[in-house]
Amino acid sequence: MRCPLASLTVTAAVLATFAVPVSPAQAGTVPASARVGTARENMVVRLVNARRAKKKGCRALKHHPQLHRAARTHSADMAEHGYFSHTSRDGMDHIGRIKAAGYKRGSRWSENLGKGQRTPAMAVQSWMNYAGTKAAIMNCKFTVIGVGAVDDSDGKIVWTQVFAD
Repeated sequence: MRCPLASLTVTAAVLATFAVPVSPAQAGTVPASARVGTARENMVVRLVNARRAKKKGCRALKHHPQLHRAARTHSADMAEHGYFSHTSRDGMDHIGRIKAAGYKRGSRWSENLGKGQRTPAMAVQSWMNYAGTKAAIMNCKFTVIGVGAVDDSDGKIVWTQVFAD
């Protein structure tokens, strides 16, 4: 069953993790219980991987549950408390949030933030338009990603994207 693109832009402040595949072909053979993220979060992963596929030697990123938790939690906190920063209200940076979410591997981490982009495509395009955030997306040493997208009280989506190797 194909979900129209418009259904991916429906906004809801949902803090639970669930997944809705865009189509059975895109969902692949991964059991539903193993999927990570919402439809719009997973669309960001697909769009990022499409960009990375154009760069020789750059593998697709896997949406990692612990990185998703770190990204989703940060987006939710920013949305709920009305701030926008790489530093959480408790002073933690993205590396601290990633480790607090249980991800202990790797030696490289990065974070991209966005706010107000209405669709996953707009969020990815915004990151690709800026050299610093584009560098994280196109860093072929990263192998996993976490994406969080949460609506704030004004209906603007707060996007967090974290990367690790």
